Amino acid sequence: MPTPLSAPFSNPSRPVLSLPLSLAAALVLGCTLQPQAQAQTQKKARPLVYCADASPEGFDPGMWDSASTNTANKQMFQGLLGFKRGTTELQPELASAWQISPDAKSFTFTLRRGVKFHTTPYFKPTRELNADDVLFTFQRFVDPTTPFNKAFPANFIYPQNMGLAKLLAGIDRIDDYTVRFRLKSPNVTFATNFAMAWASIQSAEYAAQLLKEGRAQQINNQPVGTGPYRFKSYAKDDVLRMTANPDYWGDKQETQALIFSISREPNVRVQKLLAGECQVASALRDVDVAAMDKRRDVTVMKIQALNISYLSFNMKKAPTNNREVREALDIAVDRAAIFKALFPRGDAMQAVSAFPPAIPGYNKKLRNEYNPERAKQLLAKAGYAKGMEIDLWALPVSRPTNPNGQLMAQLIQQDWAKIGVKATIKTYEWGEYLKRANNGEHSVYMSGWGGETGDADEFLTPNLSCTANRSGVKFCNKEFEALIDAARAETNTPKRLALYEQAQEIFKRERPWITMAHSTVYIPVRKDVHGFIMSPNGTVDFENVVRR
Repeated sequence: MPTPLSAPFSNPSRPVLSLPLSLAAALVLGCTLQPQAQAQTQKKARPLVYCADASPEGFDPGMWDSASTNTANKQMFQGLLGFKRGTTELQPELASAWQISPDAKSFTFTLRRGVKFHTTPYFKPTRELNADDVLFTFQRFVDPTTPFNKAFPANFIYPQNMGLAKLLAGIDRIDDYTVRFRLKSPNVTFATNFAMAWASIQSAEYAAQLLKEGRAQQINNQPVGTGPYRFKSYAKDDVLRMTANPDYWGDKQETQALIFSISREPNVRVQKLLAGECQVASALRDVDVAAMDKRRDVTVMKIQALNISYLSFNMKKAPTNNREVREALDIAVDRAAIFKALFPRGDAMQAVSAFPPAIPGYNKKLRNEYNPERAKQLLAKAGYAKGMEIDLWALPVSRPTNPNGQLMAQLIQQDWAKIGVKATIKTYEWGEYLKRANNGEHSVYMSGWGGETGDADEFLTPNLSCTANRSGVKFCNKEFEALIDAARAETNTPKRLALYEQAQEIFKRERPWITMAHSTVYIPVRKDVHGFIMSPNGTVDFENVVRR
């Protein structure tokens, strides 16, 4: 979709609203803060090593939407807005200020001056960040006819799933440092998107260089951002190296070398952290927390995160395109037994709806059910009285909401066998797993989601809207769609939350997911690390974090 240029606002005195809807910092439950960094005169900061659980899929933030990729890119890229550390509160980042019109259809950003893109061996910027970079970034998401998109066609997962092209009426370059986004309909949560990983700003000048050299695809392999760290080198499934950005517009980073040591096995990450080979590690499994309890050199930080794990049904092919089959498979799962095996500390809670109870609009009336006998009746009604065969995909990486995908799959396999369903467990390498699931090769696959904004729409629209269901594999229900569309446009908060409660009733009736868990996230941090703060979704940010 082309995005026209326009003149400045005709009425600059028109009143505007400040940013809407954020959860208070009180949502960050149980978060223990590390001591503040000591004065530079005491000790020089040492290299900081993070034990990551998976390789990034790439370094073009708009193209990817997994926790491992977003975590890597977060250190190098920034959006117009950000989240205040440890909260869901929006704050300025590459924009120094922003305004929202009273009808929630116009969002205007004043860009921060003096921001420089990374200087690297493969790119040397000649100017500071300006409106051209914002327009280039977002035009890639909505207009496939741009020269860069023609040279490097890309699938922008999150922008497509949220229906960005349908939402936008236009992007206006008001001047070098002012950009306005106009929407076709009101959207009270739209501003939060500018703080998410996918909306990180790319350099239009760097893109033009790549295009001229015939190397447009390198935007995904050789990143150039504005963040506190810049790319140095990467070896898949091994190590990602970054160095401090000397031209960073924010605080000068004391940590000069930031290293992601990539280990898929949770036990390996734990041993590396205990041995001091890394100083921070990705989220622990419940069973690993005990290993840290008596260690005086390690602090385990925790948070009741805004997250969910679930099993997603293929809505396009039999037998899971049948609602009665989906309900049968759901109510045949003994969640209580699974939780005893996967979450022995008892900090996780069963997921009933599509988002956690801490988020406004949660429907408290909904319940899970465990009823194998009724499950058999439902299968018989659907035409499978003699049973059926199905494939069940096990999550290949450990996540706080699903610490052991293989074990979860085995337990569910046993539950389904009791109602005459023979499940064949499959799994793939993480990147291949995502690719095949997006192509709809599965019957049932394990997935999950972590929220950043504290708003229901962040869980519903990217995952359960018809826009997110371009292939027909995922959920698309017109009644549900109308409710979440109306909720996004509703400025009256009680009415908006009531719409979400109605939408969840349809979700529970149609069963596109088997909802599993909302979990506590545990992040181990060695005592020589200072300034680390957990995020409400459990992600990590190493800006102003030092090791001495």
